[in-house]
Formats: sequence, structure tokens, C-alpha cells
Amino acid sequence: MPSTDTTPLSSSAPPPGRTAVVTGASSGIGAATARRLAAEGYHVVLTARRKDRIDALATELTAAGHRATAHPLDVTDRAAVESFAAALERCTVLVNNAGGALGADPVATGDPADWRRMYETNVLGTLHVTQCLLPALEASGDGTVVVVSSTAGHGTYEGGGGYVAAKHAEHVLAETLRLEIVGRPVRVVEVAPGMVKTEEFATTRFRGDAEKAARVYAGVAEPLTADDVADTIAWAVTRPSHVNVDLLVVRPRAQASNTKVHRAR
Repeated sequence: MPSTDTTPLSSSAPPPGRTAVVTGASSGIGAATARRLAAEGYHVVLTARRKDRIDALATELTAAGHRATAHPLDVTDRAAVESFAAALERCTVLVNNAGGALGADPVATGDPADWRRMYETNVLGTLHVTQCLLPALEASGDGTVVVVSSTAGHGTYEGGGGYVAAKHAEHVLAETLRLEIVGRPVRVVEVAPGMVKTEEFATTRFRGDAEKAARVYAGVAEPLTADDVADTIAWAVTRPSHVNVDLLVVRPRAQASNTKVHRAR
């Protein structure tokens, strides 16, 4: 069972006015991160395409005494992202979580449409939101950009070509941005999770084939949960301002690499 603990990690809540934007907040890591940052005292702005999901999460968080606002958003729509950024009063933390995988075909037979969708969501989506919110992050005087990539962005594996390529690009985006804005009051953090079992990731990848999705985690006693990754993101965000967690790779104990996983017989 995923952890539901939202005990704040920091010794003191952020000052009033601290706002964290979380993309892909309708489920999985995004929703868990929104809950965690809300518990840390941030006003969380929930964005995703599924309005009903983020509205429900905003209601849940508000009822628990937190500050939360839902804003439907497709991160691949540049005009929509620009409008969202223009209407946002402030932003101190941006968590680029929106993304995902489609298919597990070899490079030789992979569908270019799947590759395009993965690139547009994982890479261009991160680019759009980061570019549009960077002025507000810098104006805050203490901004943080978090890129939720994947261990796929740091090592290849068979059947992962399109997703691996997109996550490598997302990793390079974060690494390059950090070089380009050094000296400005904005940190760039990359969190690269390994095997995370959420309600949708593998099912979406295999287009609703529950049997294929289940095989991803077969025999693995404890894959990571969305809450595990959310805890990691919150820890990185709540470090003192001068501390930048450049890259944090987090895997379950049973996973030594993208291709080396201990599975119980």
C-alpha cells in the first residue's frame, strides 16, 4: 500500500506567498507531490488535462486546511501555457512532472506517432512551462525548477527507444538550463525515478493491457510508490536555498539498473 504520510520534512513552513506549480497533477507522482508540497505549506497550483481529477484533488487539499488551486492545462499547447503563466500571480517552485511512455516496440518497428507524442509531452511540455514560468521563478528571489525525468534518461534498454530518447532529452534540458542560469536565484533539480508502480503509468504505456502492465512489476516485492518519489521531491525542494540537488536517482532496493531487477520466484 502506498504511504499516506504527509508529515512536513522541513522544520518550518515556507513564508506566506510560496506557490508551487505541479504539472501532471491528476494522478500518480504529480498528485502525490501536490499533496506533499501542500503539507509543507505551499500553495499548490494543480495542472493537468483532466479537470475533474485536479478539481477533486484541490477540494481534498482545501478541506484538509491546505491551499490549492486547480487549473486545467495541456503542457503541449504553447498558447495555453503562456496564458496560464500570464495569469499566475507568483511562482516559487515548478515541478515538471507531466509526461509518460507509450509502447515498448523496438526501434525498427516503433510507431513514429508514439515517439512524437512522448517527445512533445516529456520534452516540449517541460520546455514550454519552464520557459513561461522562469521569469516568475527568478522574480521570486528564490525559485526552484524540478524536472521529474527517469532512470531511462540515464541508461538505455531494449524496447524503450522512444521513451529513453525523450527522457535523455529532458535530462539534457535540465543540465543545460542549470549551466545557463547559474548566478540567478533559481535552482534546477532533476529527480530520476526508477521502477515506480502507479495506477496508470504501465497501463497507459501498454494501451490498457492490464496483463502486460502487471508483468512490469511481477515478482518485485516493493517497487517505489508515487509517495516515495513525492517525498524525494519535497526533500530536494525544502533544502536551504544555497543547496542545489543537481541530480537524484531513486530506485527500489530490488532494482540495481534499468535491466537488473530482483524478482522473487
